[in-house]
Amino acid sequence: MKAMRQLTAVCVAGAVLSTGTACAWAQATPAPTAHRIELTDRDAGRALTVRPGDDVEVRLTGVRDRGTTFAWSAPAPDHPAVLRRSALGRTPTGGVTARFTAGDRGGTALLTARRSCRAAPGSRCPHVVATWRVTVTVR
Repeated sequence: MKAMRQLTAVCVAGAVLSTGTACAWAQATPAPTAHRIELTDRDAGRALTVRPGDDVEVRLTGVRDRGTTFAWSAPAPDHPAVLRRSALGRTPTGGVTARFTAGDRGGTALLTARRSCRAAPGSRCPHVVATWRVTVTVR
């Protein structure tokens, strides 16, 4: 309350001295800045809330060993209007990075990716598929 009285006094003084420009400057509020949230393999099963315009970066690690590569598919949202993919990259070891931007409309999107084995000639893979899921709510 005391701060509001001081702001009012500044505005009145500014109006008298400089035709009101000080008042407009004192009352201006900065626009919220976008945040970047990073998600990795360890965030599987997590639920998080972001604001419109925030960036969600996903970094999933693949593994290459003795003729097999455990590679991730490209992470994808079930509702692209809620989370829009703006970048995608892959590593030679089966890893993947992706960046998503939260849309202006609120909502919830499930980000998913799958890790499966790819065998080199003469190698064999186990029939194991791992699923990575994160629930992102935009508010």
